[in-house]
Amino acid sequence: MKRLVLVDGNALLHRAYHATPPLSTSKGELVNAVYGFTSMVLKALDDLKPDFIAIAWDVNAPTFRHQAYTQYKATRGPTDDGLISQYDRVHQIVKALNIPEFGVEGYEADDLIGTLARQAVEKEKQLGVIILTGDRDIMQVIDKRIKILMPRKTLSDVGLYGQQEFRDKYGFEPKQTIDYKALAGDASDNIPGVPGIGEVTATKLIQQFGSVEKIYAPKNIKTLPERLQKLLAEGAESAVMSKNLAILDLNA
Repeated sequence: MKRLVLVDGNALLHRAYHATPPLSTSKGELVNAVYGFTSMVLKALDDLKPDFIAIAWDVNAPTFRHQAYTQYKATRGPTDDGLISQYDRVHQIVKALNIPEFGVEGYEADDLIGTLARQAVEKEKQLGVIILTGDRDIMQVIDKRIKILMPRKTLSDVGLYGQQEFRDKYGFEPKQTIDYKALAGDASDNIPGVPGIGEVTATKLIQQFGSVEKIYAPKNIKTLPERLQKLLAEGAESAVMSKNLAILDLNA
């Protein structure tokens, strides 16, 4: 089976910047993110030996999620100047490696990666996809032929997540990630979820009912403790909005 590797450029570069000690050239140019990013890409090429590869980037413009919820990612601070200064050098590296790059206004890199992965497996029946990222948002696309390779504690310590590995770690199916975020929210993206419902309760509800829609079905929600019913009722609108924010657009 042939292999396509899709790289989340922003996620990998952020991980490299924060995981690699400060390194500078003889002229004082900070290059730790460039070094860490390049090391991870070269290691992926060496270990995975892909037949095809591409990198997707976030574009510095509002997305459809910002239009739906103005506070989306609003809690994130400004990007460090030390990281911003390294983007041009990273793009030079990617160009030198002859790797195609994708970036589309209105969409996040995850939307593009999910779209490319879906297109690839639909067009090529004998092809598998591995997504190299440091962002868990993309895990909802995991299936029989799409897996996630994610750095764990260090840049060289990576975990490969297929369907079974995801189930073992999180206790539900990859596609149910969007239902989990609808309930528990996502602090990194400022997705609110349902106030008062944490990770443990969200996981239990998904395991019991399967989706947000089924949880809110009258016959199901009535079986829950009164306090939980109250939380869900008060947070119903937020749950629907949060789920819509979490869903990747696979037709970017």
